[in-house]
Amino acid sequence: MFTNQFFNKKPIHAWLLCLFFVFGFFADRNYANVPAAVVSAHPLATAAGTKILNEGGNAFDAAVAVSAALAVVEPYASGLGGGGFWLLHNATNGRDIMIDGREIAPLEASEHMYLNRDGQPIPGKSLNGPIAAGIPGTPAALVHLTQKFGQLTLAQNLKPAIQLARNGFKVDQRFARTLRYHEKKLAQYPDTAKIFLPDGKLPVAGDWFRQPQLAGTLNEIAKSGMNGFYHGSVAKELVHSVRKAGGVWREQDLYHYKIVAREPVQFEYRNTRITTASLPSAGGLTLAQAFNILEYLPLDKDDSDNQAHLITEILRLTYKDRIELLGDSDFDQVPAKKLLSKGYARKQAALIDPEQAGKSILKQSIVNEGVETTHFSIIDKAGNRVAATMSINTFFGSGFVAGNTGILLNNEMDDFSKGRNIPNIFGLHGSHANMIAPGKRPLSSMSPTFVENDKGILIVGTPGGSRIISMLFLVILDYINNNQMDPQKLVEIPRFHHQYLPDFIQVEPDAFDPGWIVSLQAKGHEVRIMSQKWGNMQLILFDKENQQTRAANDPRGLSDTHY
Repeated sequence: MFTNQFFNKKPIHAWLLCLFFVFGFFADRNYANVPAAVVSAHPLATAAGTKILNEGGNAFDAAVAVSAALAVVEPYASGLGGGGFWLLHNATNGRDIMIDGREIAPLEASEHMYLNRDGQPIPGKSLNGPIAAGIPGTPAALVHLTQKFGQLTLAQNLKPAIQLARNGFKVDQRFARTLRYHEKKLAQYPDTAKIFLPDGKLPVAGDWFRQPQLAGTLNEIAKSGMNGFYHGSVAKELVHSVRKAGGVWREQDLYHYKIVAREPVQFEYRNTRITTASLPSAGGLTLAQAFNILEYLPLDKDDSDNQAHLITEILRLTYKDRIELLGDSDFDQVPAKKLLSKGYARKQAALIDPEQAGKSILKQSIVNEGVETTHFSIIDKAGNRVAATMSINTFFGSGFVAGNTGILLNNEMDDFSKGRNIPNIFGLHGSHANMIAPGKRPLSSMSPTFVENDKGILIVGTPGGSRIISMLFLVILDYINNNQMDPQKLVEIPRFHHQYLPDFIQVEPDAFDPGWIVSLQAKGHEVRIMSQKWGNMQLILFDKENQQTRAANDPRGLSDTHY
């Protein structure tokens, strides 16, 4: 659906008139042999990243520019008021590292803060308003990436985003549609309505949208780094507005926020190395378990019905472990060594009946489809790579803009476990390992990933809430088992999902033929066709044999679905 546009160091203003969301380029004579590429969910963010590469920045500088630009042009999906994971590959030393910019629970947070006297969740409390917001990590991540890995200054890397916020940009159909869906949420808070419903009116496609207050906050970060957000006037305004509206932030929460550099989860499947997110992301351990179990099962790539059954049963088992065992490993002991072991995988595989669906225990829960996050992928001329997934959780996060900062706060506190048999907005259950504690990071599904074998390298990730892990599992399988080297076909493959609870297979509409569904039902599976497609995968494939880089956008990102 999209084609790559190749360029040298010439101005790119004309490209901005295009509707392409992918921007790859071959190096000119001053570059090395690796073709560089940037792919994101928005053309203006992609343009910001390529601009930084053209100005001499590396992939890590470009990642800062793209992250900040997405905060401006996709405020419903990510932003300075949220967090994320940035998976990095340093081509100089060959090292992979994950920058954990996940939100943390405030110091006044407690296990039962979202429950009533009967121990039941108070409707909407963990989702709406500043009480639902964890302490943001994205600003700290942008500073850290620039200072530790970049070649340009923070001011240079943030300049494209500052200009977009100050000068504005045209509202596209997707933004207008999302605003319309969530108008009631945005109207609840005066400072939010002032930005997103100017003069009480809903912006429509083609309107010019400016965020001067957000530009001011970005400028403070550009000038003062961490102090521009976590200390000083911005921090004081954040805390004042949050507490005034019923939140529990303190200035100490902001002062004490720290980025954590973590070793990613790395494993092999069929001579392919997969590098992905570590805790507090559930992605790495869950994907590693899934592929380990797969080694002990007779997966026939020519039998799609049986393949779907086995994949479903693998997801059932691995998501059960996610529920019962995973959380912030800085707070709770997680049996990672056991979960990653081949011996454990062999035992798990033995639990799978090749002819009959297993059963998940506990009551069923509602699956919420209105979730949002964003992902981008980058490779530069030197071979440095970034896969980054960022979020404010649901569309427009908590709905609360903090005072005059222009920052829309997350509602990531809902990702904590709030009690036994109480699912979060994604229908995911949790255990004590993911219970709320001051300073703790909630468990996440965000899973930026590198996949490398003799044929090539994938740089990939996607939004999609609890479905992120299953989407990546399917794409990696297609790349390895089917030798799929067309990046567009990889992001377009039909999707199905199982997460242990609720105990049914979720299937995209118009994705599989009736016979496929009947065959799964014959094995005892309940199959539900969901109302909407899900995900917005952003993928780069570097073909080692041809020395070519190709990028692909998920076509679901342009559809009229609310994913």
